Amino acid sequence: MTKLTSLLNEYGESHQHPTNKLVHWICVPLIFWSIVGLLYAVPFHVFNDWINVASIALLAVLVYYLRLSVKLAIGMLLFATICILSCRLLATMELPIVAISLVVFAGAWIGQFWGHKIEGKKPSFLKDIQFLLIGPAWLMSQIIKGE
Repeated sequence: MTKLTSLLNEYGESHQHPTNKLVHWICVPLIFWSIVGLLYAVPFHVFNDWINVASIALLAVLVYYLRLSVKLAIGMLLFATICILSCRLLATMELPIVAISLVVFAGAWIGQFWGHKIEGKKPSFLKDIQFLLIGPAWLMSQIIKGE
């Protein structure tokens, strides 16, 4: 069993209830996006805004995913690109990225904890912080039917 399979299986153990799964399909991508948004809002942008705190952090995250699976890393690269592009769009529209990201972040975490209350199990990241990155991987692995 690969490390990724083991992590996905362990994560999946506390995500069995259909409502909790649905909540995760909505809230995990929103949390990921909101963190990208908060990092994008940090005033460090070079090379036509492509190099910023969010893109640097995402590079590190993608290296982590690449160590687990090439297919997973490619899928997460696509999602990360969508996140960055949507932040760029909000910036060009001069919308308050920080405020939007904070509201999305708070709302999505409330949803996550509500889903786990229904599930009757604690969130996986309370056992191991690594599971904060495995949540998006768990969803992506279901999309790409990978490992």
